[in-house]
Amino acid sequence: MGNVGLLFPILLPIIAALIVFFAKPMKNAKVRNWFVGSIVIINGLLTLYLVMGPRIQFQLFQLTKTIPVLFRVDEVAKISSSVIAIMWIASAFFAFEYMNHEESKERYFGFFLLSLGMLNGVSYAANLVTFYMLFEMMTLVSMPLVLHSLKKDAIQAGLKYLFYSIAGASLGLLGIFYFNRYTISMDFTAGGTLNLTAIEGNESFFLVVVFLTIVGFGAKAGLFPLHGWLPTAHPVAPAPASAVLSGVIAKAGVMAMIRIVYYIVGPDYLRGTWVQYAVISLGLLTVFMGSMLAYKEDLLKKRLAYSTVSQVSYIIVGLAMLTGDGFLGGLLHLIAHAFIKDTLFLVAGAIIYKTGKTRVSELRGIGKEMPVTMWCYTIAALALIGIPPTSGFVSKWFLATGSLSSGVAVLSWLAPVVLLVSALLTAGYLLPITIAGFFPGPDFNYDTFKKIEPNWLMTVPLVVLTAGILLIGMFPTQLIAFIRDIITNIL
Repeated sequence: MGNVGLLFPILLPIIAALIVFFAKPMKNAKVRNWFVGSIVIINGLLTLYLVMGPRIQFQLFQLTKTIPVLFRVDEVAKISSSVIAIMWIASAFFAFEYMNHEESKERYFGFFLLSLGMLNGVSYAANLVTFYMLFEMMTLVSMPLVLHSLKKDAIQAGLKYLFYSIAGASLGLLGIFYFNRYTISMDFTAGGTLNLTAIEGNESFFLVVVFLTIVGFGAKAGLFPLHGWLPTAHPVAPAPASAVLSGVIAKAGVMAMIRIVYYIVGPDYLRGTWVQYAVISLGLLTVFMGSMLAYKEDLLKKRLAYSTVSQVSYIIVGLAMLTGDGFLGGLLHLIAHAFIKDTLFLVAGAIIYKTGKTRVSELRGIGKEMPVTMWCYTIAALALIGIPPTSGFVSKWFLATGSLSSGVAVLSWLAPVVLLVSALLTAGYLLPITIAGFFPGPDFNYDTFKKIEPNWLMTVPLVVLTAGILLIGMFPTQLIAFIRDIITNIL
């Protein structure tokens, strides 16, 4: 395939999206589903080929004399692209059935594929300018997934998503201008590329720029104070779109933080600075705030959206500790949260599709009607709390140990306390749904309920994702070893 094959996972979904938009056969549901299903599976196979192969790169063209549009398959890209491929396959097959009660299916699947191509580009970007270009394009092509229904609240949510993303990315662009001046190269290089001679005398200002850049890109990850788009966008978007928005697209902000902190600025430069303290503090505030708001919310998808605000900041806190275990816990939680939150949002979609119920208070007895679906929900909920032997336990274990070993004054012990309180709140807003669903009480009319499980297109993705949650939790050794190899190069 050669190095040019690196572009295939980016270009294939984009070309496929244009076919879905404009080809007449795509108006036929069976033809469209077969076509989209084939594309996401081929994308998965291409991703597997690149992940299993050597570290390669490909230059598309020269943007300026010093900045190429460059793509590379490094270890972080392998993790990110693998998660994207799995979540897109699961969400696509689920959507083949779910979208039967939605309009404009060609538009939905077209932008669904465009978002896949742009996210692959974000994963494989080899320098900060290429990353930024794909990051912005990803925002533009994913916005229609939010405003899909074109109802008033959906349009408002889509615009809010766009405004927050552009505001955040503008801060990111500010950082890029200054990084270009104060770095030897904009290429992602393990350990950073700072030109310390150029920075000399401007350290204070440079740290302000770094902080604003992290906060700006953090908007996509739901970091306070730019988190407001998440709980607005998720309730109005179709459930499969909510799944990838929460499980994958929100992680683009995390990817930006990884690339900036560990591959441009360098962890050694930030360790012990006020920037490290400020990012950890914002992360912990977001963790607690998101959990509290989720605990109080009755609308199911909005509860899960607030949960995402909280859980993605777990990753940010781990990365900001600048320790090996913190980085390990952050990347493990990036993977675990993708499996868990995709499962939870798809469960919400299955409930909405089969019953029309959208509120937690309406779900009494739902476990009797949809036992397989609710068992998937329960296992995902336990994983999000951090109960062994699920993937959430493994990631949160390393997040806690990474915090305790960081030596970041008060925050090194405060972080595990906040994470524990958040876990208790997570149990408080997720497990009552399971309890009321399977044990509705003696006054529940057991004679009226009937089994209404969704068909295999919805059930199989749920079961596969749930199996992934358990397998990663029970057999994490190889994944941990792979991430530790990354840590060896950057710390």
